Amino acid sequence: MTARGIGLVARQEIRTRLRTGRWKTLLAVWFVIVNGLGVLLRLAIEADASAGFGGPGVPMFGGVLLGVLVLTLLVTPALSGQSINGDRERGTLAALQVTRLTPAEIALGKLAAAWGTGVVTLLLTLPCVLWPVAEGAVAPGRALVVLAVIALLIGVICAVSQAWSAVLARSITSVLMSYLTLFGLLVGPPLLFVIADALTTQETDVYVGPGETTTHTDEFWWLLAPNPVVVLADAAPRLPERRYIVGDVVYTRSPSSDPLGGISREVRKVRVGDGYERSDEDRASAVWPYGLAFDLALAVGAVWVTSARLRTPLHRIPKGVRVA
Repeated sequence: MTARGIGLVARQEIRTRLRTGRWKTLLAVWFVIVNGLGVLLRLAIEADASAGFGGPGVPMFGGVLLGVLVLTLLVTPALSGQSINGDRERGTLAALQVTRLTPAEIALGKLAAAWGTGVVTLLLTLPCVLWPVAEGAVAPGRALVVLAVIALLIGVICAVSQAWSAVLARSITSVLMSYLTLFGLLVGPPLLFVIADALTTQETDVYVGPGETTTHTDEFWWLLAPNPVVVLADAAPRLPERRYIVGDVVYTRSPSSDPLGGISREVRKVRVGDGYERSDEDRASAVWPYGLAFDLALAVGAVWVTSARLRTPLHRIPKGVRVA
């Protein structure tokens, strides 16, 4: 496996995408919609008197990034969910397989093309993302970390979608399974956490005072870790505490004004358990390394599956699959 082989496949895949689709129009529509929603969110925050002190930059940054994460992940399965079986249906995959390119080079080259397209859609959201950075509400380092995490998560979904494309014979089925997998990552972890908490509440209730009980949820924090929203929010560097003086009253930045920080605090609170205190918000209680490691391991496994399905010669051809 060589970088040159991966690059050849990626360049050919990108040329094919540009030649067969109206990418300029689609990207222009994406740019207008996403940044338009960001501007509308900014106007809504400015019109809300209870948005918190210190300006609308912080809540805008968190809200926009959460929206961008979900929207880009929803677009991603369409980028690679047909990359293998689509070429099989058109009879063009065999032309690559009979060359000296290895299965891993073909898989990684197609993944690089889809991932690069996903990153381009992410870069088109920069105007509304960098607006709070230009105002000084958010540090450039925090914005860079958050964008890097989103880019990695896009790569994960691209790899999983491509694996479904290699395993399943029909494009429509692989795209559907890709969206179901994405739905499972977004909704599955919180749902499993709620179910596990509900099933074990009677066993873990501890008496803490007259008529009061508490539940140990720290045993199930790992169920939340793979969720892309949790990974993004917890990986974002914490904002420094700021104080604002209004008249004779001193206010501190409200946690509700930072959506990413609010999600991170709640998740770390779940991990620490009943003994949670503000001093426990340190690096040792971070959740995102475990979630990101799980997602990256899922992507590596997906690439391995894709490479295995591209090996030749084929001893058994699935029913209805066109070879050349």
